[in-house]
Amino acid sequence: MEFAVASAIGLLTFSGVYLLLRARTFDVILGLTLLSYATNLLIFAGGHLVNGMPPVIRDGAEPTLINHTDPVPQALVLTAIVIAFAMTAVSIVLAMRSRGDNGSDHVDGAHGEQRHHEYEYRRHEDARRQQAASKPEDEA
Repeated sequence: MEFAVASAIGLLTFSGVYLLLRARTFDVILGLTLLSYATNLLIFAGGHLVNGMPPVIRDGAEPTLINHTDPVPQALVLTAIVIAFAMTAVSIVLAMRSRGDNGSDHVDGAHGEQRHHEYEYRRHEDARRQQAASKPEDEA
């Protein structure tokens, strides 16, 4: 079970970082959301949750982790869920406003998107020239 949780945390973190490095605002927002999910899972995994145990100590029971589950990770994750939801809502509003003002959902705005397209065009043209130059004369 630990391997499955660790794999899920790693996959969510990898996906979140990959999406954060993209140039579109929706991808960045989705990446932040995935990173918050990974953080929540990490807090849960570090909290040593026990199935079937209450988070509150019963009367007459010893105050050890054998008789109850630590409630702090649960409270932290609940708080983190609320904060992540609010952060996502604010990020979406900012992204919508940025798209309305700039006419583009590129992180750097319309100017950054134009530079990106120019760079890609030059890169493809250079690759075509190299490919044409490397062909033998009789094939061309």
